[in-house]
Amino acid sequence: MNKEEIKQLDFDKMGGLVPVIVQDDVTQKVLMLGFMNEEALRKTLETGKVTFFSRTKGRLWIKGEESGNYLLVKSVHKDCDNDTLLIKAEPCGPVCHTGADTCFGETNDDDFAFIQYLQNFIERRKAEMPKGSYTTSLFNSGINRMAQKVGEEAVETVIEATNGSDERLIYEASDLLYHLIVLLTSKGYRIEDLARELKKRHK
Repeated sequence: MNKEEIKQLDFDKMGGLVPVIVQDDVTQKVLMLGFMNEEALRKTLETGKVTFFSRTKGRLWIKGEESGNYLLVKSVHKDCDNDTLLIKAEPCGPVCHTGADTCFGETNDDDFAFIQYLQNFIERRKAEMPKGSYTTSLFNSGINRMAQKVGEEAVETVIEATNGSDERLIYEASDLLYHLIVLLTSKGYRIEDLARELKKRHK
């Protein structure tokens, strides 16, 4: 969020505050609702830690300043009316003061959401190509080798499914999925493209 977008926010509607919905960047679970004034928003953007204006304390309050359970900012979005914020964050522990994962009593756990996180991670690897990374070595090996790895992992998955253990099946199938995502990324596609194709086929 830039300075111009901050100026567009309507802090006057609620007496100098805007409501802020905080969502886990990976699981997409809603973690909590708080309020910010303009100073709290600027502090949040400067530090990368979600900072609210506490109506109870009457001051700025960094979430986690006492417990260490900070909310690390990943992105900030304003709504269509410019009077509400959505912050996607990485929680550094339980969010609620009761010790619960969220302030709504939900468990902040969604294993399937990790697939999307993994795709994002692999895309960063492709963009940055850090030395010593196995994923980097796959991208460097070229499309033919990446496709070959998918085939190899598929065969190993079939072998474990027919003659192996359930534990090894899950292990090899995970390797297959990882290498498939790498292949898709190399071609400019995402796992969501497969989901859209399957959705079109579903009647």
